[in-house]
Amino acid sequence: RRRHEIVSERYRAWPQPESHRGRGMSSAEKIQALQCLVVTPEKVLLDSPADFVALPLYDGELGVLPGRRPLVGKLGYGALRVRRGDTTLRMFVDGGFVQIRRNVVTVLTPQAWPCEQLDAARLRQELQQVQQDRSLTPDVRQQRTARLLAMLRMMQPSA
Repeated sequence: RRRHEIVSERYRAWPQPESHRGRGMSSAEKIQALQCLVVTPEKVLLDSPADFVALPLYDGELGVLPGRRPLVGKLGYGALRVRRGDTTLRMFVDGGFVQIRRNVVTVLTPQAWPCEQLDAARLRQELQQVQQDRSLTPDVRQQRTARLLAMLRMMQPSA
């Protein structure tokens, strides 16, 4: 027998969680709207229904629609967009993790700010300070600069 046939047989023998048995989610669950939760160590920042959620993963962006298969991912820093009807809420998330399960998108992050709370003048000043601070290692300076530039980009209307 071929190797892939043996591997395939072994995989079918593994116990599958309830959410993977049969054909996955029912059609009623797929139609149901998403629920988006954004949680920091201090509090729950957002608990809202959504039609679509876009997440900044560490290696790219992930869009989530109702009926998405379960997923756990590592977040990068960037814009989290939550769309409900014609309204889009944008937040800056500072890394963390995301779990998607049964139409619930749970974002665990150390810090998050709604776009409206970000101050472009303060961010530019902080960026200038980081670039001039010679006590920082090049790696730390690059990381902080990239994070601040991502915050500034998010504030632009096209973001």
